[in-house]
Amino acid sequence: MGFQQHGDNGDMGLSGIPLGSKNKYKRMNSELAEDFDDALNQQHIEERRNSTRKYVLACAIFASLNNVLLGYDVGVMSGAVIFIKEDLKISEVKEEFLVGILSVVSLLGSLGGGRTSDMIGRKWTMAVAAVVFQSGALTMTLAPSFSVLMIGRLLAGVGIGFGVVIAPIYIAEISPNISRGTLTSFPEIFINIGILLGYVSNYAFSGFSAHINWRIMLAVGILPSVFIGFALFVIPESPRWLVMQNRIEEARQVLLKTIENEKEVDERLAEIQQAAGVPSKEDKPVWRELIFPSPSLRRMLITGCGIQCFQQITGIDATVYYSPEIFKAAGIKDNSKLLAATVAVGISKTIFILVAIVLVDKLGRKPLLYISTIGMTICLFSIGATLSIFGQGSFVIALAILFVCGNVAFFSVGLGPICWVVTSEIFPLRLRAQASSLGFVGNRLCSGLVAMSFLSVGRAITVAGTFFVFAAISGLAVLFVYFLVPETKGKSLEQIEMVFQNELAMQGSQIELGDVEVEQLVQNKTILTN
Repeated sequence: MGFQQHGDNGDMGLSGIPLGSKNKYKRMNSELAEDFDDALNQQHIEERRNSTRKYVLACAIFASLNNVLLGYDVGVMSGAVIFIKEDLKISEVKEEFLVGILSVVSLLGSLGGGRTSDMIGRKWTMAVAAVVFQSGALTMTLAPSFSVLMIGRLLAGVGIGFGVVIAPIYIAEISPNISRGTLTSFPEIFINIGILLGYVSNYAFSGFSAHINWRIMLAVGILPSVFIGFALFVIPESPRWLVMQNRIEEARQVLLKTIENEKEVDERLAEIQQAAGVPSKEDKPVWRELIFPSPSLRRMLITGCGIQCFQQITGIDATVYYSPEIFKAAGIKDNSKLLAATVAVGISKTIFILVAIVLVDKLGRKPLLYISTIGMTICLFSIGATLSIFGQGSFVIALAILFVCGNVAFFSVGLGPICWVVTSEIFPLRLRAQASSLGFVGNRLCSGLVAMSFLSVGRAITVAGTFFVFAAISGLAVLFVYFLVPETKGKSLEQIEMVFQNELAMQGSQIELGDVEVEQLVQNKTILTN
């Protein structure tokens, strides 16, 4: 007795079920198993992506806490100095010196911070910064005289210099390429938050006696540095610094936590090792490379130091430190109303930084810098025109507040945060910390120069004339961005280094290297080195 045949679909198995059906069920089961595996794999990838993003975000936030100290000092001193003058009976010259000295002294901290971070690491340099600032803030709070107040100011300046220069470097070194611009702008965000908190503190404590209120205002600045101590138990060391110390496995473990795709970890680690290089007897000391730079390093230094100087020489710290003086020139007389107007400046500066966060990795660095510098030029010129043409009155006060808020808003959209982004991206790994600290020295020197001379220059050429000067300098910043700042969006730190080594990349905004060309240059460098 044989089995009856019904063609391809009629073959019968021993169980009486057509063989074609059994094969069909097997295929369906196989497909279902594959779909289930794909779903599990996709779920795992999504969970890892979310976990990585949250971890890197937390690191960026904690690393930026030192910048709150700088912002708070800038904001709080604009109001506290009104009551310090009344309590300690200081002159206008001493007022300028008190306000501006922190910026000048912080450059010493920044110079030491670059070298220290290469020795003990990015993470522990931030810890040193917090301790030094705390001692300075406590000294200022308890100061019985102007001399002791200046000692505290000096200590606080050194601490701020240490912390602020390292934060963007650390964040750039742990961030994925795709979100590096956004995360590296966090330090500027926290500066703005600090400024706003300083303004709010001024307004909140202005009702106390002149002997007490400014001390409370300064004492509140100690709180952020307490959170920095907690942050040290959360954030890892920079993987690039670990590679420089030949702690390769530790660096790999950090990259596993900060890179979404596990397959890219070894590739990125190899890139970092290649960029770090192997020290040899022929390698020049870092300081000698910076004093006698190669053509590509010279272009990096011009770009990095130039954009840092333009950030301050356009008068942002004068606008923030002396906003009460500007509004007083427009016609506001009451101290409480002056401090309330400064809160509006702080809110504008903080809100518009969010625009930069959203757009810096989408639109790019250069477009935001163009919008920022052109907008600042218009607002600075308008402040000068308002104060020189209309005199004083309610209309002038409204225009002054509008244009001051507009100036800080345009600053926050581009030049404020992107200055730190560009400076932390462009330098080679071996030189990054100390080269970035040179840029910060220029930044603090220009800030101190502006802060310590604003009142004197304003008396000589009027406040309006001072803002016309700032507008002219801001116009020069537009040209600087066009000719000397390349677009770095979406490129790895190692690829950006190759951009500066290519002559064409620096010959104008219309000529930029694409990712393919940069990748090829990186590969060629690797082949030549090997």
